[in-house]
Amino acid sequence: MNKFKQYLYDYFHQPNIVKRLIIMFIGVFFMGFFLSFLLNVNLGTDPYTFMNFTISGKIHWQFGTWQLLLNLLMFLLMLWKGRHLIGLGTLANMVLIGYVSDFFRWVWSICIPDAYFTEAPGRYLIFGAALLLFVVSAAFYMNSDVGISPYDAIPKMINEHLPKLPYFIIRIAWDYLAVLIGYLCGGKAGIGVLIMAVALGPAVSLVGKIFEPLFRSSEP
Repeated sequence: MNKFKQYLYDYFHQPNIVKRLIIMFIGVFFMGFFLSFLLNVNLGTDPYTFMNFTISGKIHWQFGTWQLLLNLLMFLLMLWKGRHLIGLGTLANMVLIGYVSDFFRWVWSICIPDAYFTEAPGRYLIFGAALLLFVVSAAFYMNSDVGISPYDAIPKMINEHLPKLPYFIIRIAWDYLAVLIGYLCGGKAGIGVLIMAVALGPAVSLVGKIFEPLFRSSEP
């Protein structure tokens, strides 16, 4: 218990912690928000969403519920080997993204005609805008540095135990494993999945550098 109290004390006394938590929650919320558009246009999402959305449809579960369950299973691995990667960002990502996406997909089903998501040019305009803004939102979440998702933690944990293997190789293999599982479960990997599997990490790093003053500026 004393170690846990010390962890909480250290965590909430990090530089800029309040600002970084706000940035993280904004990033997580809008990841779910823009993910709802990506799922509706059905041209591809990030690999983890592709896998989970395919599996949830196959077993007739709500997307957010299945994703939360899988996150909890991977979170157990974090408790075992990656506790230093856990923070409020971990929990927010685990719980919110899937359910925020489910909620807004329900909203769009009521107020936006299906043709906007299925017919050109609207489908492709929505896809391009949502993809870009999803990446920006992911950059806000990841660069806030207040805890990472279980899915993102696994390749980091592997890299810590296999330091001679470059992280980017581990990450690409991990993402394509998710794509393969989704494909084997009956999913159709759109161009967006393949783009994100290769480009999401570098794009997040680029956006992080652009907004670096927002994340790193010191408190008054």
